[in-house]
Amino acid sequence: MKRPRPQPDPTAALQRALEASGKDDPRWRAVEEAVESVAGLLVDGGDLGQLRLVRTALDEMRRTYRLFNQYRGVRKVSIFGSARTPSHHPDYLAARDFGRLMASDGWMAITGAGDGIMKAGHEGPSREASFGLGIRLPFESRPNDIIQGDDKLIEFRYFFTRKLMFLSQSDAVAVFPGGFGTHDELFETLTLVQTGRSHIMPIVLVEGLDVDGTSRGYWHDWQEFVRDELLRNGWISPEDMALFRIVQTPQEAVDEVLRFYRRYHSSRYVRDNLVIRLNAPLPSADLQRIASEFRPLFASGTVEQREALSEERGEHAHLTRLVFHHTRRDFGMLRRLIDRINEVPLEPVA
Repeated sequence: MKRPRPQPDPTAALQRALEASGKDDPRWRAVEEAVESVAGLLVDGGDLGQLRLVRTALDEMRRTYRLFNQYRGVRKVSIFGSARTPSHHPDYLAARDFGRLMASDGWMAITGAGDGIMKAGHEGPSREASFGLGIRLPFESRPNDIIQGDDKLIEFRYFFTRKLMFLSQSDAVAVFPGGFGTHDELFETLTLVQTGRSHIMPIVLVEGLDVDGTSRGYWHDWQEFVRDELLRNGWISPEDMALFRIVQTPQEAVDEVLRFYRRYHSSRYVRDNLVIRLNAPLPSADLQRIASEFRPLFASGTVEQREALSEERGEHAHLTRLVFHHTRRDFGMLRRLIDRINEVPLEPVA
């Protein structure tokens, strides 16, 4: 006789979480609000399908956060591209070499766990330096044989939770030629960075190659469409073209990613202020030039170079900050500001 499945006790689960975290943990209020939102679906007349969707999405996010939280402090690059690229194709070899070169610099790779470019992105850095974020589909859904069975493989039911995890956990994105899915991932990345809904990061488009090794102009043609149809019609701003870079080789892609983090480390908002953390402080003359050149980014005042703010709760406390009241727009111009920061020679500041 089949035993009845035990019913979950949400009150007991909350009590266990409270005991584990402590009553003074500032995260507790966020947990209470999340529970209130889910419970509110019942009050709002949510049906069983809607409730199951929310439950599954939350479970997928929880499992993925639990995995990536074990690798905090390790830089990660998401690699997008076609699942149908054969292993002998130049694009496959380029993606493999890119992943290998990034791993040699201490980075880990995140791919969709399928074949083609995704498998190449695991083959280069090896299984140990790879994450797989798969999607359950009626086709092209089997994890590749490199990541299959690894603890760092998670399979998703929903594309939206999978995309969230790709971008929230990435410090860079490298895109190789592909189809609808590849362009969906690229445009999603560009949209979130352009609107400030994702942290700013290098987005590198690695040009496709023919079998003889010559450039196909894949991303060049894509860029021409973006410039001729989107930019010319005013549907994007000129600064938005700075959000991505087109490169020819895996080494150029690596150089572009690493250059982005040469002096720039990371950033976050504290109230209305954008806090840019630096691996090394800027000389005062360069700080003044940047303050003048990028004045349109300041909603008020100017940029200040200082120590960590108290609200950052000790995050990378040893790093110097650039702090300014940001307009929360023109993120392509913000990308150019970061480029300018990284162009300043890394010399001791008196």
